[in-house]
Amino acid sequence: MTSTPLITNDAVVLGLLAVTLGLVFWTGTGPTPFWRRFYAIVPGLLLCYFIPALYNTFGLIDGESSGLYPMARDYLLPSALVLLTVSVDIRAILRLGPKALIMFLTGTASVMLGAVLAFLVLRGLAPEVVAGEVWRGLTTVAGSWIGGGANQAAMREVFEVDMNVFGQFVAVDILVSSLWLALILFLAPRAAAFDRWTGADTRAIDELKRRVEAYQAEHTRVASLPDLMVILAIALGATGLAHALTDLILAGIATLPAEWNLADYSLTSRFFWVVVLATTFGLLLSFTRARRYEGAGASKVGAAMLYVLIATIGMHMDLGALRDVPGLFALAAVWLLIHGVLMFAVAKLIRAPLFFLAIGSEANIGGAASAPVVASAFHPALAPVGVLLAVLGYVLGTYCAYLVGLALQALAG
Repeated sequence: MTSTPLITNDAVVLGLLAVTLGLVFWTGTGPTPFWRRFYAIVPGLLLCYFIPALYNTFGLIDGESSGLYPMARDYLLPSALVLLTVSVDIRAILRLGPKALIMFLTGTASVMLGAVLAFLVLRGLAPEVVAGEVWRGLTTVAGSWIGGGANQAAMREVFEVDMNVFGQFVAVDILVSSLWLALILFLAPRAAAFDRWTGADTRAIDELKRRVEAYQAEHTRVASLPDLMVILAIALGATGLAHALTDLILAGIATLPAEWNLADYSLTSRFFWVVVLATTFGLLLSFTRARRYEGAGASKVGAAMLYVLIATIGMHMDLGALRDVPGLFALAAVWLLIHGVLMFAVAKLIRAPLFFLAIGSEANIGGAASAPVVASAFHPALAPVGVLLAVLGYVLGTYCAYLVGLALQALAG
């Protein structure tokens, strides 16, 4: 028998989610020693998923009957992708030097390769772990570990991942990636020893510090009302255009021969085209004057939209499904081990500083939330460098995770 949730009005549910997110951020950034110790152990992002999941699990709300997630998926997610990619500065990334880019791209490639190899390893050792629809869940982690939460949500829609399966992989993603973040932060104070081992020249890092400090002084400003309205115009205007073009694309695809089997590649998925177009528009806008609105907080507005999406995803989860995930943690651990081995091997090969390895890895695995934290562990002025590479991860996340999904789909048969 299905029970009626205590709260059925979506306006009330949205208010509850907003208050929940506000409390997480308020306690997470406050000076109280207890909360500092608490968030040093429990990632705030995990709470943004799982507190709404608790509401759903205990019958306070019903995520399945709510219309909030479709709204966030169709409007807030593409808007967030636009704002998170519009700030990317391709020229500045190139000026970081080839070693920084090589380490970042090694991180991306190792996540893609690691997904496939970990799937094959576990299929040989414990085939029950990767049976059924597990490959679909892996695509969402690939989206997260290359890009971020927006790409993860995009892959959930593109590959039609069941919400309970998705909830399991969210837990695996956050907990395993948090352990990796802890390891990176542990190594940061030992950068000098690592750099001696690789034979790295760290003079470029000092130049990076000076360049970033100069950029911040030139572009950062307090956002005005016109700034915020233009930021919304960029985000929602690009999202509207993405939906309009998607209608035209799908109408054209409908006229193509059925034997082409385009559905097997998600090319008949409306959400796939909306996400790809939104990401592409953000990237194209990054070459225009629109990128200047990053100084007024464009990516912060995008991140706020993303966290609302995260909360609406959380309200669909059944936390009882977590009892089935031990094998998935082993799968993720093998995946991350492959990533780590390749990162350290390439760093030694090209004599890259630990700083480049750390931000190259976290810009993929952790995204915009943790990459600046890692960069700040080396020097506070370098935090935006982590954001810069993480934004590039947002650009690549949708495309690369989609390719991973196709490879896993082929392996799963």
